[in-house]
Amino acid sequence: MHRILDISPVWVYVIVTLLVFAEDAIFVGFVIPGETAAVLGGVAASQNHVVLWAMIVLVVAAAIIGDSVGYEVGKHVGTRLLNASILDRHRARLDKAQDFLARRGGWAVFLGRWTAFFRAVMPALAGTARMPYPKFLAYNATGGVVWGVTFVVLGYVAGQSYEAVAKTVGRTAAIVVVALIVLALIVWKLRERRRERTMEARYEAAHRGR
Repeated sequence: MHRILDISPVWVYVIVTLLVFAEDAIFVGFVIPGETAAVLGGVAASQNHVVLWAMIVLVVAAAIIGDSVGYEVGKHVGTRLLNASILDRHRARLDKAQDFLARRGGWAVFLGRWTAFFRAVMPALAGTARMPYPKFLAYNATGGVVWGVTFVVLGYVAGQSYEAVAKTVGRTAAIVVVALIVLALIVWKLRERRRERTMEARYEAAHRGR
């Protein structure tokens, strides 16, 4: 956090915006979830390093535009992309995402934004499935606004809470509180990843004999 506050506010805007955009446009979400960047942008705003409303606007715009680029990628090269060997280890989750899209349609685009893997692949899957772009854009924009506002404000509130705890009971207690929150997030992510690996293992076992 101190490193983020040490760089120019312009670069904070640029870095957060590019990470959120790239997650959906070029599948960076496999490595760096966009909500991490959005939350950090909110924390920077809580420290008055950047302007909150400007960060929200940039994150929302990056989410919507990034999804639209991902949609176009799926529309033009989706089949070849989805059959690429580099995605073999994610085949079970891809099948799940495609099934979710087939069952839920536009709502899959909206709800998929709240899961890192779905957020990275759902726009391309929608493009591959030839979902009408106006329909895609409606759900994409709605999801982008709700998601972007939620995670930037979450970071802002977290940053403000840290300062409040530090002033009330000291920085040691504040660090303990933050550490507990981070630990809870790590446990949640590990459990999510364990479920994904179990699903992938079952998929490979089911298709090994074919």
